[in-house]
Amino acid sequence: MIAILGGGVSGISAGYHLGLRGIENTVFEKKPSWGGLCDNFTVDKKYRFDYFVHLSFGDDEYLNKVFSKSTDYNIHKPIGYNFYHGYWIKHPAQNNLASLPAEVKTKIILDFINRPDITDPKNYNEWLLAQFGDFFAKNLPGAYTRKYWTIPANQMTTDWLGPRFSLPPLEKLLKGAFEEQQENYYYIKEMRYPRKGGFKAFLQKMAAKTNIHTNKEVVLIDLKSKRIDFSDHSSVYYEQLVSSLPLPELIKRIKDVPSAVLEASKKLLNTSGQLVSLGFNRPDIPKNLWFYIYDEDILPARAYSPSLEALDNAPADKSSLQFETYFSKKKRAKLKGGALIEHIVEKGAKMGLFSKNDIEVSDYREVKYANVIFDFNRKKNVAIIHEYFDEKKISYIGRFGEWAYLWSNHCILSGKRGAEKLIIDQ
Repeated sequence: MIAILGGGVSGISAGYHLGLRGIENTVFEKKPSWGGLCDNFTVDKKYRFDYFVHLSFGDDEYLNKVFSKSTDYNIHKPIGYNFYHGYWIKHPAQNNLASLPAEVKTKIILDFINRPDITDPKNYNEWLLAQFGDFFAKNLPGAYTRKYWTIPANQMTTDWLGPRFSLPPLEKLLKGAFEEQQENYYYIKEMRYPRKGGFKAFLQKMAAKTNIHTNKEVVLIDLKSKRIDFSDHSSVYYEQLVSSLPLPELIKRIKDVPSAVLEASKKLLNTSGQLVSLGFNRPDIPKNLWFYIYDEDILPARAYSPSLEALDNAPADKSSLQFETYFSKKKRAKLKGGALIEHIVEKGAKMGLFSKNDIEVSDYREVKYANVIFDFNRKKNVAIIHEYFDEKKISYIGRFGEWAYLWSNHCILSGKRGAEKLIIDQ
């Protein structure tokens, strides 16, 4: 039997693709329901919220077929916004400066023209300076980096970037500064979201054909005897082991793990997320599918509207927003629980999003593992851990198994690759 640890996207994908080949496997998930970060929860039994914003926008034909066979879905135009010192800027901001005051646009344009010629940026901050100039880099993506990634841009590598930024030539930056642009400069052409059931509805087809055991929290893994012990005092024996668990969580559960591997796992950095979910007594509160918040005196980094993603996420004539705030070993949470809810309600009213009387329900919860932080020690420490796993023939998949910048579509393909590798090895 192949044991798969973690019933999130990549774990379910691995189990599903092994099952297609008739290979016996079981997915073990510690929570009462499967889905991981793609799971959802309800507030007051009527408002559904995902864990963080989720939208499908990949162009992988195979994945899109799996999703379409699982559920009907809505298609959204990728129109997001940015909030900066009282101004709403269409996303991406660098292509849509028109709504900013003249003095701010002037600083951005002059710095863009005079930006430093850095051909080999040593860190993310140097990359931002080379692309956009000092003022824009420091006050928009630089500020967002401190909020979302919880460390300064000069402490981050650039190997995670990919095609995530629009890099406009001067003429397009100037055009966007004079008039609002209708052209979509975002790197995504469309976004998809299930009409019912939250984002995890996209995974229903795979989950239905996967043997998933919930409420199975791993407490010990004995690699010599190939035994897994769970918190409910049960145990299973396996032939091969696949894990999507966060590397630090997996390492501390392995019996007699080498000290060098244990120390490497302790040095890995990740963000944790605070989710404040609000349900409103009016249908017209959210104006945008999602938006980013650059002001650092407003703690959330971004927000999205579940009710705009799908009407099924909120009762008729109601609406909803969820705000994401991040903390880590490098940046402690400033507020928690009710204090953070109060902060967001106060700041949201000042932003013109809603009034306190509009709020029908509110909810606060934390997620320990939100994103991988790409500091300069990540590659070295991940390599130490993965080399040990390769030696012990442990397959690692998903965002926190690979310890990489993987979205939900990437995680499904990661699980699929993990399954295919096991099939080849067998």
